Amino acid sequence: MARRFVTLDVFTEAPFSGNPLAVVLEAEGLDGAAMQRIAREFNLSETVFVLPPDEPRRKARLRIFTPARELPFAGHPTIGTAVLLALQDGRAGLADASAFGLEEEIGVISCVVETRANGGRARFTLPVMPEYRGEAPARGALAAALGLSASDVGFGLHVPSRHGIGHGFTFVPVATGAALDAATVDPAGLAALETGDSLYLYAVDPEGIGHRYLARMFAPHLGVPEDPATGSAAAAFAGVMMQFEPLGDGTHDVAITQGVAMGRPSAIGVQLTIASGALRTVEISGSAVVVTEGTLHA
Repeated sequence: MARRFVTLDVFTEAPFSGNPLAVVLEAEGLDGAAMQRIAREFNLSETVFVLPPDEPRRKARLRIFTPARELPFAGHPTIGTAVLLALQDGRAGLADASAFGLEEEIGVISCVVETRANGGRARFTLPVMPEYRGEAPARGALAAALGLSASDVGFGLHVPSRHGIGHGFTFVPVATGAALDAATVDPAGLAALETGDSLYLYAVDPEGIGHRYLARMFAPHLGVPEDPATGSAAAAFAGVMMQFEPLGDGTHDVAITQGVAMGRPSAIGVQLTIASGALRTVEISGSAVVVTEGTLHA
């Protein structure tokens, strides 16, 4: 059966940067095993399959796969698919395509999209808050798994921590941008950590003011040696900010730059709303641009 697919670059306004994404449209009739085979064929960090929604008033139901397994939620597939669906509705002359719900395993994700020629910018609100996932591995063990020294791990109040939304991450604060660039993952060292988490490294971005960070994400156990942009980790990073930054009530913006070491710079926006000392909402934002369109025979 012929099925349309589109690839986009996400968390960027320019093709051939950001994080590539494949979106398979009209995915009805594909079971999970077939979707996994197709995701391995595209061999991108994630491939999305668009299905009719369970609730007709919502836009679509999404299933998201890495080359190795299905995920309950991921950020760059949500941003990219939201932009693509809004572009399609705009071409069809529909006026209400700028705000809609997307169904994912973790819940209904509310999206708002502004489109432009061949791309756009989307933001979405998480249906659940980040979860604390327990104590992180020891600083020395993390440093060994990353080819760093123990003195490279940590800055300010930040120490390694574990948080997640659907998928779990071990967050590793790195003292300098140079150490962040030098990090490499030893798969055996990662397995020895025994968390099952992906590793998300972050350092303060010296180029800006406010809450600005540089980041890298490694998930070889998911078939993703390194990811150019990780929206689900950026969403879970809200938990890191709550744990280590003295944030008061109100709205706080966080800017994350990822993928620079891979030659695919990505810009991810995170907005936290705090009331009575508690995290109330987390919003992720970013741009996406269409790169290719084609037909999949599956």
